[in-house]
Amino acid sequence: MAVKKVSRREFIELSSAALVGGCLGLNSVRAIAGMMSGSGMGGGGMMGGGMTGTIDPPPGSLFMDPPVMPNLRAGTPGLVEVSIEARSAPVNLNGTIANLLTYNGSYPGPTIRVKQGDLLRVNLRNSLPMQGMNILGHDRDITNLHTHGLHVSPMGISDNVMVMLMPGDTFTYEYDLSKQSAGTLNFYHPHVHGTVAEQYWGGLAGALIVEDDLPVLGGYETHLMVLKDISVSGGNPEVYGSTMDYMMGKEGKLVMVNGQVNPVLPIRPGQVQRWRVLNASNARYYKLSLEGHSLQLVGTEGGLLDKPYSLTSLVLAPGERADILVKASLTAKNYRLLSLPYDRGCGSMGQQVTLATISCKGTRASDTIPSVIDPEAVRFNAIPVATRQLTLSMGQGRGYINGVSFTGMDHTTLLHSELGTCEVWEIVNQSGMDHPFHQHVNPCQVLSVSGGDPASAALYTRIPAWKDVVNIPRMGRAKLLVPIADFDGMAMFHCHIVEHEDIGMMGLWDLMGSGMPMP
Repeated sequence: MAVKKVSRREFIELSSAALVGGCLGLNSVRAIAGMMSGSGMGGGGMMGGGMTGTIDPPPGSLFMDPPVMPNLRAGTPGLVEVSIEARSAPVNLNGTIANLLTYNGSYPGPTIRVKQGDLLRVNLRNSLPMQGMNILGHDRDITNLHTHGLHVSPMGISDNVMVMLMPGDTFTYEYDLSKQSAGTLNFYHPHVHGTVAEQYWGGLAGALIVEDDLPVLGGYETHLMVLKDISVSGGNPEVYGSTMDYMMGKEGKLVMVNGQVNPVLPIRPGQVQRWRVLNASNARYYKLSLEGHSLQLVGTEGGLLDKPYSLTSLVLAPGERADILVKASLTAKNYRLLSLPYDRGCGSMGQQVTLATISCKGTRASDTIPSVIDPEAVRFNAIPVATRQLTLSMGQGRGYINGVSFTGMDHTTLLHSELGTCEVWEIVNQSGMDHPFHQHVNPCQVLSVSGGDPASAALYTRIPAWKDVVNIPRMGRAKLLVPIADFDGMAMFHCHIVEHEDIGMMGLWDLMGSGMPMP
């Protein structure tokens, strides 16, 4: 019998395919090897993730918060109106000019600030360049807006991700924030299925803060940290050239805070600062740790907590947010804000990254960490009317929920839920990599987590945290308590490694009924 000789390159590609097949938890090696040889949706190696090592750049320029979006109706109480243009613009990335996708020319996008009860009006213009189809067969020129984390209607001119804007189109969204919790860090980004990852990777993301008026937090110097990574090639965001980019999720070589590499944030010895942190990366996990300090967690995606929770580190999956207090040491010197290595699966132990340098010097302060933040924050107690199981899996270049890969409104996993009720969702991960699970409209509380980082499981199952992104560990599971409140319409749930959403790990959530208030 003749034996076919295998070249060194073929051996490496097939070995990579075997590794990824194991990561997916399915017998996918033959399909992936076929893609690499030219069939499927594109060839290539494991370019999307799997990075290891250390990124420790020297201290950079002075830390800067993202610009604030001007309110065009500043003189009208209760109304915030902003104009957003999605367009390509030159951006200085650590001394190199790159043409990125931006909102209003800013990377990350300008911060929208509102108050509970406001009406938010967003005028969106699509000025994206004509780019044609991507390797998944979707038009990269179309865009829209998703206000991630807002408890608002998913229909009409509100957070309706079925709205599609062609190049040159404009659309005015309106969001009624009367049911929205105060003290939340949300964000906005595109949500056109099939192109979310590329537009998000290219720069289309910005923070959306619903202010709180709690006196206990009012006196602290406050900063926003948008964590985002990217790789640039030929002056543009690195392209999605293979199915592996979608299966693995892209991690960039340049890791930034507010578009800056290792910025220097001044703090006085003994001073307390409030940091609002957003993971706006496609697939990179951040395990936050500050040298010589603890992190005091005071809020999550859905609002503020009852009290501070002291942590040595905190994992932020893609799409997750955290509200943190930090009390500076009395020892004046520089401290590094780090992202420690985190193993999200598929053979990647992650990288240690220096995110920012905290420069502790100057006159001593006598600030204190409060013992109580929001006394009304409690663990939700309700009797669920149903228990549902959603199983996440990957294979054949696709992502699946309950064995169905989303390709449109008529080919998806569909849940029907009654307003005014509460359900338990058990999310089961049958793949070899973590998946951050995100549901629109209604936040949840975590009942249990098996697998993954034990500190994260112990934290979120005991504190009164409202979450709209919950990390589901590889080959693990989580149970979520999900109230269905206030708004009917068609919402979505999906993996927030947005490449996985683009290849089908998404479902539809039909919210039916007349409504009830959020707890």
